[in-house]
Amino acid sequence: MVSNIEKNFFGATLYKIVLLFSDSLIKSGDYVYRIKENSVSKAVFPRIKVGYEVIGKIVGATGVLLNRYDITKNQELIYDELSNQSRDLFIKAPGIIEREPVQNPMYTGIHLIDAFFPIGRGQRELIIGDRTTGKTNIALTAILNQLVNNKDVQTYLGSNNTVDVYCIYVAIGQKRNSVVRVYNTLKKKNALGYTTIVSASSADTAALQYFSPYAGCTIGEFFMHKGHDALIAYDDLSKHAVAYRQMSLLLRRPPGREAYPGDIFYKHSSLLERSSQMSKNHGGGSLTAFPIIETQSGDVSAYIPTNVISITDGQIYLDTDLFNKGIRPAVNVGLSVSRVGSAAQNLSMRKLGNKLKLKYSEYKKFEGVGAMSSDVDASIVRIINTGLRLVELFKQRDPKSKLEQIVLSYAGVNGYLDYVDVKDVRLFALIMSQYKVIGKLFHKFMRNHNVQNYEWSYVLPHYENDFYELFLSFNSINFFHSYMNNFFYIYTFLFNKINKSITI
Repeated sequence: MVSNIEKNFFGATLYKIVLLFSDSLIKSGDYVYRIKENSVSKAVFPRIKVGYEVIGKIVGATGVLLNRYDITKNQELIYDELSNQSRDLFIKAPGIIEREPVQNPMYTGIHLIDAFFPIGRGQRELIIGDRTTGKTNIALTAILNQLVNNKDVQTYLGSNNTVDVYCIYVAIGQKRNSVVRVYNTLKKKNALGYTTIVSASSADTAALQYFSPYAGCTIGEFFMHKGHDALIAYDDLSKHAVAYRQMSLLLRRPPGREAYPGDIFYKHSSLLERSSQMSKNHGGGSLTAFPIIETQSGDVSAYIPTNVISITDGQIYLDTDLFNKGIRPAVNVGLSVSRVGSAAQNLSMRKLGNKLKLKYSEYKKFEGVGAMSSDVDASIVRIINTGLRLVELFKQRDPKSKLEQIVLSYAGVNGYLDYVDVKDVRLFALIMSQYKVIGKLFHKFMRNHNVQNYEWSYVLPHYENDFYELFLSFNSINFFHSYMNNFFYIYTFLFNKINKSITI
């Protein structure tokens, strides 16, 4: 691939090329293609295969299939013959006329993020933090959470499929065993039916690592232009910047701040601007981006972090201290933000989220008061106790559904968690997540009462007394020693109460 065309001291033309693979494969007489910049060019590189056939596959930055060992011969043959559907890697982002405002929610399944920093379809939300603070886990949790809407989907269903959100995970400069671990996790959770992995490992050349996010974005754009919603995670753009810096220095381009080339901002902005919510006249699809940036010792003022922060529509900042304290996801509420905000949030979660933010901010304000003095006002003690329970409530490992988040948020806002010991809050949240039938009953209630847009604030007040009795009974018994009996007690209690109110 030709990257630089220069004149040497004697006036001769020099062609500097970037190798995608090992130089041992090059011989005299081989063709070299320049990057396509306009429709006049006849070059066919760089392009990548796109289509529904890429779902469930691990592909390289050039479209090479990397998981032939784990798919059927028929799937392998279909993918290899997929030559009539390909797209350019480098295209312009959609214009303003082609877009519309971000207003449909993209649920991550992470209670804290969905309540405090709602993300919309077509938004670009940065995930930033130090190494080993759970950045990849947040992206994977968001992908796994789409399984609720994408259930019972086979690996390949054709164009008339029922997938709600297609997902693309781009691994840039990661270890190969890390990519395999992600693949096995998605496979174990039955998420490969709507997910594609694009990988350029640390063993690949810098050029392949540079191309990989554009390849993933191109695959996501295929679904977007088909009218679907898609989610893409770039893990991570810090390594992408390093790969581009390596290429630029080898090409003798002038270095800038921290030795990065001067157009690194353009490279990232042109990539992330391709994520958008398309207007109805242009299909109505969307591409939501989760770029990941790794910081060094929490320094968000470095060159690449500040660049990507200014490009994206908000950031989720992960704190090492919170992670070491066992608070996971280790989201720093003070430094995180979503610039789309409540515009992409349903009405009930918006109301509950605002109240939760207020309670949580009050707790952070008085967090250290109890440790500094034993003579504390009762109102402050109550705020601290509520905050401690909210911290436990937001701890999670698996995605939470909309119903779970709304019910637990309602409990936290109205003080029902105060009847549960701090150490039991997570267990109670786990038990609440087992009430699959309650969701169906709530939906039936909503249909009977013509409640629209998941307006749960009209539904839950009908069970004020039931909540009080439920949480009070939970606190009055030793739950750990009689788990099953209490589970069936609480399950039957809620089932009878809700079912009775619906059938009347």
